Amino acid sequence: MKYFFLFIVTLVNAQTKSTLVTPPYLQKGDTIAILAPAGIIKAYKRPAMESAKKLAESWGLKVVFGTNLYSQNNHFAGTDEQRCQDFQDALDNPNIKAIWCGRGGYGSVRIIDKLDFSKFLKHPKWVIGYSDITAFHSHLHTLGVETLHAMLGSSMQDKAEDIPHTIETFRKALFGEILQYKIPSSKYNRNGKVTGNLVGGNIAILSSMLGSQSQISTNDKILFIEEVGEYKYSIDRMLQSLKRAGYFKNVKAVVVGGMTKIRKNTTPWGTSIEQLISDVVPNTIPILFNFPAGHDPDNRALLMGRTAEVTITDKFSTITFVP
Repeated sequence: MKYFFLFIVTLVNAQTKSTLVTPPYLQKGDTIAILAPAGIIKAYKRPAMESAKKLAESWGLKVVFGTNLYSQNNHFAGTDEQRCQDFQDALDNPNIKAIWCGRGGYGSVRIIDKLDFSKFLKHPKWVIGYSDITAFHSHLHTLGVETLHAMLGSSMQDKAEDIPHTIETFRKALFGEILQYKIPSSKYNRNGKVTGNLVGGNIAILSSMLGSQSQISTNDKILFIEEVGEYKYSIDRMLQSLKRAGYFKNVKAVVVGGMTKIRKNTTPWGTSIEQLISDVVPNTIPILFNFPAGHDPDNRALLMGRTAEVTITDKFSTITFVP
């Protein structure tokens, strides 16, 4: 009952306030936990976890692995109970200042409702990841707390020198340095200048949150979306679901990240992915395409829930996060 009441209060606050709670930025000597809340960390991915640990240690951080990081229960990194316990332990441990997800895949949604966020809400900490971790981004935003859409531990499968922007923007976000991006504009963009809280993530996961207490509000906000490995008709179906739920009705702008490894259907869709998205978003809403975040190696960090200024012009487009 106590947690339910706390949830209702924070949900109302999150839906009405323009500013979410910012967890403390990290400092040298702080401890970060690497967990696997979803898919299994297969043997070939384990060296990436060690590389992620070394990366964080090179920044002066201490690193602990979840007890069940390398557990396996068919598709998942351990049973729901094991993954939940690792996450709960990290949420409740005052010595752990950030939770870095080792990989996504699928499975986060299976443990969200088993978690108790009451201690976390009193002492927020950064929850980090992308893809399936969108489930946590969405849920924590309804509780009024910012999160970090950034590289997973498994991103270190790539050589550090091949993903410099991915790593450096992650470091900047963790330590509270200014995040500002300037990218070439796409011919498919719709120009505009807006300010609002950035929310969103993976389209499939956002769609799966509809109708639950983890569904975010996009009213007067900037929606970020990305996707990987889907057919165009499947992306359209998910976006139509979001549209029917009102995601694009009062949104200020849409930022489109990587639309990666789009699969080809035997029956051609007939338009580009950019046109598909443009057809779903009302004509009056600015759209920024090709922002480097998502399932591509260049995956820039985004402060989810933070106020951002987005400017879209013919030549360049910028995203600046307000400190």
